[in-house]
Amino acid sequence: MNRIIISVGDISLAAELNDSPTARQIWEKLPMTGPASIWGEEIYFEIPVTAEQEPDSRAQVEVGELGYWPVGQAFCIFFGPTPASIDERPCAYSPVNVLGHVVGDATEFVTVHEGTLVHLTRALE
Repeated sequence: MNRIIISVGDISLAAELNDSPTARQIWEKLPMTGPASIWGEEIYFEIPVTAEQEPDSRAQVEVGELGYWPVGQAFCIFFGPTPASIDERPCAYSPVNVLGHVVGDATEFVTVHEGTLVHLTRALE
């Protein structure tokens, strides 16, 4: 698995990308930066990657999972319930390609404000 660092304001957490086609495409384009949009307890931002919905994409995700939202060409960080949730788990607006997961406590992102810059970089080995 490829490891990345997600930095937002004073929060910096490691994450692991899986070996999906979308995750590999994102890895190749790193580093990336964009302003955070907030939807419930999800951060998302548009990235310069175009990918189709993968066969195993899903809307129901877990706290700490990362996704790519094909509709909005967006990288998503899920850390709690969203407006589409039916319980305490995150639920994306529509299916996302699951990319991997945060290593550590993704709920730290709850303090992030709309418009704060999100930085995605490769982790130094």
